Amino acid sequence: MSMFKIFDVSGSAASAQTQRLNVVASNVANADTLEGPNGERYKARQVVFQTLMMGEATSAGVQVSQVVEDESAGRSVYSPNHPKANAEGNVVYSNVNAIEEMVNMISASRSYQNNVEVMNTAKSLLLKTLQMGQS
Repeated sequence: MSMFKIFDVSGSAASAQTQRLNVVASNVANADTLEGPNGERYKARQVVFQTLMMGEATSAGVQVSQVVEDESAGRSVYSPNHPKANAEGNVVYSNVNAIEEMVNMISASRSYQNNVEVMNTAKSLLLKTLQMGQS
């Protein structure tokens, strides 16, 4: 495998982590919402990654294959005076768990940073190889 393929692999992984961070940001922004623009309860979303094997037409790497919605029940809060309360007096919020989303954010951020570090290390090694050729 060529040293230049490292940039493809790390670049695709960094791009996938960027998409993951965007989904996490959307989840955190909607953690305390009652309903989305379509009138239904907001559902937490999770990113599903897919490994890309090196082939003739594609290089190895990672991509986001899909973004799936979590179908678990939303957080129910007893508030009988709320206009959106159901017959039992409960208000159902989104199913976003803020703590899990913060962990996802830290994980995605660290993964992104690691991939940038891999690219910087590969660049440094390539530059040192070129310098050896000049001597």
